[in-house]
Amino acid sequence: MKTKNILVSQPQPADVAKTPFGDMEKKYGVTFTFEKFIKLEDITASELREAHIKLTDHSAVILTSRNAVDHFFRVSKEMRYAVPETLKYFCINESTALYLQRYVQYRKRKVFFGNQTFPDLLEIMKKHKEESFLYCCSDISSDANMALMTAARLNVTKAALFRTVSADLKDKIKIADYDMLVFFSPAGIDSLVANFPKFKQKDVVIGGFGSATCKAITDAGFELNIIAPTAETPSMTMAIEAYLAAEAKLSKKK
Repeated sequence: MKTKNILVSQPQPADVAKTPFGDMEKKYGVTFTFEKFIKLEDITASELREAHIKLTDHSAVILTSRNAVDHFFRVSKEMRYAVPETLKYFCINESTALYLQRYVQYRKRKVFFGNQTFPDLLEIMKKHKEESFLYCCSDISSDANMALMTAARLNVTKAALFRTVSADLKDKIKIADYDMLVFFSPAGIDSLVANFPKFKQKDVVIGGFGSATCKAITDAGFELNIIAPTAETPSMTMAIEAYLAAEAKLSKKK
């Protein structure tokens, strides 16, 4: 079966034509559709108080996404916490670090960032063991990061600042129209099952980004056809293109 319609469980880029997705549409004659399978809900200040989370007890925050940045400053405002200039920020990558400029004067803050992975960021955090860290995350955040920080003997408090829940997709998309489904989080797989309980994979190609997502795909009883990141395909767009290229090569042989 030749792939024609691909559903990507992410927001649509501002200009698809200027992305690898646009290049693949031209090269392979496929069509990409983008739809968020999950949505975020606020965890309120009162809920944090009930969980005995005190922002004032911490000298540093760990931010692994732009969502974490947004919700940290939202909660700070709700709790009437005046974020001190001395607070240190440990971000998963430079992009997340630069996003802080929406809320603070970047040059006047102590900001540290890794290259992309949490173990890389952890090596930087180990040089600041005197800090009391607040790990800002979602309610379904993996315990793997906390395990790494505990093993490194860092003083860390995990603070779930937002919930990840399934979006209502029943009236938005017709799942049977797609030859390939691409997921980036276990929550996306949960949403697929919740929204389309009668979905059968059959010949549909399913791709997953990240080990947790790939595990969720197989745990749900689906076949995992595309895996990223790998040494050969470090991004999901590269993994999709590799699949389409192999499919096109096979089609020519026939």
